Amino acid sequence: MKRRTGLRSIGVFEVCNTLLMLGVCFLTLYPMWFVLINSLNAPEQALLGTVNWFPEQLSLASYSVVFNDKTMMNGFLITTLRTIIGSAAHVLFTAIIAYGLSKTTLIGRKVYMKVALVTMLFSGGLIPTFILMTKLGLYDNFWVFVIPGMYSFFNMVIFMSFFRTIPDSLEESAKVDGASDYGVLFRIVLPNSMAVIATISLFSAVYHWNDYYQGVIYIRSQDILPLQTILYKIIAENSMSFMQQQAMAQFGARLPGNSIKFASMMVATLPILLFYPFIQRYLVKGVMIGAIKG
Repeated sequence: MKRRTGLRSIGVFEVCNTLLMLGVCFLTLYPMWFVLINSLNAPEQALLGTVNWFPEQLSLASYSVVFNDKTMMNGFLITTLRTIIGSAAHVLFTAIIAYGLSKTTLIGRKVYMKVALVTMLFSGGLIPTFILMTKLGLYDNFWVFVIPGMYSFFNMVIFMSFFRTIPDSLEESAKVDGASDYGVLFRIVLPNSMAVIATISLFSAVYHWNDYYQGVIYIRSQDILPLQTILYKIIAENSMSFMQQQAMAQFGARLPGNSIKFASMMVATLPILLFYPFIQRYLVKGVMIGAIKG
């Protein structure tokens, strides 16, 4: 007797699970879609305050205001520099520490690990940290975005787990050829750790791109305000720059402030969203290898 072939019957659980996941996807994506549609709507339609699935009249007036605003573009540049420099410094510094602590022959290794663990569980608090940044000369300084974020215990553990998967024979062969510890790290270990480097780079880049808090606490100069801090002030404090006010005066009352806010949110969010798909496969590979073999 032949068995039945073709699609198997779909159970109640699978139907409910599919519907639940579709609902979660909708709740996750709809806010972004709502912001995009309202940023592209014509000023006349945006003033009505209606909810649309697609723009009634396509208009780039809000984006014109944002891209012509020197404050926003300067914030975009500061955020880009911060993300690149901060992520590179974080990966390099954390990798050097993780490589040393991954060696069981390191004298005082257990003490170093316990001290490092404390930094993940406890923090000094806002006021002591603010005083420290001021004493170090980092207040209202671009490097306040880079130096405090150069080390992370969690990311160091991921690095250590990955480094332990690299065969000791590779390092021993390099040392026989006269390579120093730094030579082994930069010529052998790091080139074979691109998956975990991409993973930590993504973690760090997302943090630096999305962070607004440091700009609010430590920065007073408008010239080095990051984009997210500017966006925070536009949305939370309901403030706009002089250039935006001029642009709104040019368009008249037809261009509502919410349209500019939505356009600013899209400009601040899209770059990191477009960057993520290119590095996603390295992210999954790096985390899984560190978790399974570590």
